[in-house]
Amino acid sequence: MEQALFYILAAVTVIATVLAITERHAVHAIVYLVTSFFALAVIFFTLGAPVVAVFEVIIYAGAIMVLFLFVIMMLDLGHPERARRPGLRDWWPALALGAVTLASALTLLISRAQAVSAAGRAIGVKEFALTLFGKYGVAVEVISMQLLFALVGALYLAKRRER
Repeated sequence: MEQALFYILAAVTVIATVLAITERHAVHAIVYLVTSFFALAVIFFTLGAPVVAVFEVIIYAGAIMVLFLFVIMMLDLGHPERARRPGLRDWWPALALGAVTLASALTLLISRAQAVSAAGRAIGVKEFALTLFGKYGVAVEVISMQLLFALVGALYLAKRRER
């Protein structure tokens, strides 16, 4: 059953990512990308990595997507006065993919209480944090600086286009 859920969620992740890439409206693309991130988080949970699944939701689906929305709002890419209200045709792909992801997550939670793989040893959050910020602390800081530079660059490009 877990293998079937894995393939269903992998298909949801791929479809949502393709829709995020091909979508013309930036906010709709972000909705598809968030759907992809949630499906990926459930995949990590099925593979016995609940801490990585939680980080996927908190960091990527939460913080990074809020940052993207903030940048899109700062760039003012669209003309809201000319925009039409999205209909069901615009929402059904994200709703369908989200429903499949939610159903898979609920099936997983109901079918088993513990998500620890038999092959590996489960580590606690404290051990993970010590490894992440001790051994890979510089890499975490470099990635945060890259995100800051991207935000500053997007704001610079938006201000330059206004002039």
